[in-house]
Amino acid sequence: MRFKGTMLAVAGLCLGIGMASMAGAADEPQVVRAGLMKKAGGALGQLAAIAKGEKPYDAAVVKTSLTTLQDVAKAFPEQFPKGSETGFNTEASPKIWENMDDFKAHAKKLETAAATQLASMPADQAGVGAALKSIGGTCGECHQLYRLKR
Repeated sequence: MRFKGTMLAVAGLCLGIGMASMAGAADEPQVVRAGLMKKAGGALGQLAAIAKGEKPYDAAVVKTSLTTLQDVAKAFPEQFPKGSETGFNTEASPKIWENMDDFKAHAKKLETAAATQLASMPADQAGVGAALKSIGGTCGECHQLYRLKR
């Protein structure tokens, strides 16, 4: 009985340490920026589904998606402090830290593109397609320069 209790205590301790390290990792800039990219990808996916006619036009979805893209672009550059160049399977190119001002300018360009589309609010499937083309090009430019190919 004593052995079983000891093993349960050890298992609980290991589980607690594992959960604590996972919680700590969630605050790491590499993890935060991966989460932001996932949010942006989800928003772009929603817009693409409408643009392709896979989902009907929905103004609320368009507004939420564009707002998400604007918010992600605004927050993203702050997630690249020195020391976060590697780790956590980051896809960030070292070029970011070599050209931080240009990288931030690309993020600002995405923020502005999303804000512009949000202000004019695409009113139909064709409008969403045009907005997606504008925003997608901005994303692609940045990925070409500052994302590692895996």
